[in-house]
Amino acid sequence: MNRKIFALVVLLVFCGQALCQTGVKKKRPLPYEYGRVVIDNYSDKADLAPVVFEHWIHRSKFTCRVCHVDVGFAMKAGATGITAADNERGYYCGSCHNGKRMVDGKTVFQSCSKKVTDEDAQRCQRCHSYGQKVASDYDFFRFSEPLPKERFGNGLDWEKSEELGLIKPAKFLEGVSIQRNSLVVQKDFALNPKVEGMPNIIFSHKKHTVWNGCELCHPEIFMGVKRGTVRYSMVDISQGKSCGVCHTTVAFPLTDCQRCHSKPV
Repeated sequence: MNRKIFALVVLLVFCGQALCQTGVKKKRPLPYEYGRVVIDNYSDKADLAPVVFEHWIHRSKFTCRVCHVDVGFAMKAGATGITAADNERGYYCGSCHNGKRMVDGKTVFQSCSKKVTDEDAQRCQRCHSYGQKVASDYDFFRFSEPLPKERFGNGLDWEKSEELGLIKPAKFLEGVSIQRNSLVVQKDFALNPKVEGMPNIIFSHKKHTVWNGCELCHPEIFMGVKRGTVRYSMVDISQGKSCGVCHTTVAFPLTDCQRCHSKPV
């Protein structure tokens, strides 16, 4: 068997074993469902449908760092404990959804308010839409049509879309973000997998800092900043640790093995 093909087969088997060890069999989501988060901390108590958050809409307009560092959303669904009162005061969703902020020339609708009329109730349904038939301002297929395609996740190459200027995610949110001086970006480096013949992992700080900056990953996700001091495994990653914080939820999934294992041995 060709050595390259053999290494790929080993990689697929190894990844499959790691995923199986989680003990959870998941249905592969449709492209527009990938990254979707259902938030139900307090909705049931308020007799409202759970909130449906579409990552693909928001990541096309803002970098991950803006929302998860500057605004303060936790990386795990439901961990932030967002309340309507928080939104009313301009925190979390209310940072943008305040009826005043402009994005792409459009006023972003207000998320929560103390005064509730029939019109307000219809606005509530724009977020509290789980299990409901609610029209959206954005159509995934129309949005994705001009963008470079990939095989997994949303079926889109978000990295290349940004490089080509087809999407321009903002890295600064007026009134929330602070100006930062850019740090020197480290060069790409290789990580050697344990299985002989498996392609090396090429990690690019440059590609990750475009979306995440430094603060999103360090120190909460990756404690060590010196390469080789911490060991990672596919089992850990498939359980949502280290790289798996993003690459099991929003960024391209673990099934897209060659995106990381990209350098033949």
